Order: sequence, then C-alpha cells, then structure tokens
Amino acid sequence: MKVHVALVCEQGCEFAVVVVRPSVMSGLKRERDDAVRAYSGEFGVPAVLMIRSSRGTPTYYGRPDLVQLLAGRCAERLPWRECTTRAA
Repeated sequence: MKVHVALVCEQGCEFAVVVVRPSVMSGLKRERDDAVRAYSGEFGVPAVLMIRSSRGTPTYYGRPDLVQLLAGRCAERLPWRECTTRAA
C-alpha cells in the first residue's frame, strides 16, 4: 500500500505523520489505535495519523504530546514523501 508519510524530528522527538483515509479516522477508536501501532512498527518510531478536511485543515490522531507538537506547524512544510508499506 502506498502512503504519504513525513518523518519528523521535533523538540527531540522522532515520529512519523501518516496520511490516512477519512474512514480510518471516523472508525472506532480501536481501529485508529491499531493503525497507529501498525505504522509505528512499520516506520520504527511513534506514528500520528492525519487527514485533511475539504478546506485543507489537518486533523491528527495519536499520542497527545505529538499531536500537540503538530498543532502549531504548517502541514505543507512537513518533509512529505510517498512510500510503500505493509501496514494498513
């Protein structure tokens, strides 16, 4: 599966921001948590899920401290790349 991911190092924390389908974020909390665990294992760092609204506003899900770090950042400025992953 191809995903867009940004590997971020912010305030000494390394983590991955992964763009997911809106259905992942609107699903059960358990499903979101499973996706976070799967992507964390895939990239070897904690993962945060991200979707964008129709206006381009990002919504994040993951560890609260990492979501807070992202709150003040412009998502377009993250180091995005496309990669193939086994995680779903």
